[in-house]
Amino acid sequence: MSNKTMTRMDLAEAVHAALGLSRNDSAALVESVLQHISDTLVHGEQVKISSFGTFSVRDKSARVGRNPKTGQEVPIHPRRVLSFRASHLLKARVAAGQG
Repeated sequence: MSNKTMTRMDLAEAVHAALGLSRNDSAALVESVLQHISDTLVHGEQVKISSFGTFSVRDKSARVGRNPKTGQEVPIHPRRVLSFRASHLLKARVAAGQG
């Protein structure tokens, strides 16, 4: 397994190679798409990308947790969390190791 992480720059470079846009335009396009996804999630809406997956925001209620080291009860405050559910096509592709 590779230790490489895909970055915004890598995405922009892939767009540059695939579409022939300038590097600046490719970086702006990637940034615009990511910003639009972020804005949609901030407003509490889902983002569904066909054959990839669904990003959604969930509200978690307050609860009592425990410090595993001391056993002391600690209140966990309500919060919003981001979740991702991969599509069955993405799951199958990852399981098969297809690049």
